[in-house]
Amino acid sequence: MSRAFTKEIDDAPEPPPLERPISAAPNLVTPSGAEQITRTLASLEAQLAVNPDPSLKRDQRYWAARHATMQVLTPDAHPTSVGFGTFVTIKRAGKRMELQIVGEDEADPSQNRIAWTAPLAKALDGAEPGETVELDAGGRVQPIEIIGLRGG
Repeated sequence: MSRAFTKEIDDAPEPPPLERPISAAPNLVTPSGAEQITRTLASLEAQLAVNPDPSLKRDQRYWAARHATMQVLTPDAHPTSVGFGTFVTIKRAGKRMELQIVGEDEADPSQNRIAWTAPLAKALDGAEPGETVELDAGGRVQPIEIIGLRGG
């Protein structure tokens, strides 16, 4: 290849960052999730006022879309079955843990917050304390016992 062609390629501007994918599922959020989205969007807009970085602009478009489409659901204060926003104590593979079912942008497995669209959340949906549900975990069925519930 001629050196002229490589110079032309080397001088090409950086391609714009790819857009962040947005889930096709309804954008359900807890009240704290709505606050989180609002704070994140405000922070990005403040940063963009001083730094028009393309990555910040991409993130701002994502969070603006999530803010515009969020459907805030207030969790039941005294749930009788697993649902959105519920804290559920389960026993899985001999281990007891408490999870909260939250919106996709709020999910943080390290904090035991799982998205309502996650397979585990779907398996638990509608279950009541004392019930055992089955989770298909990659072709292996795992029984999960619902120990207790509390409101969000």
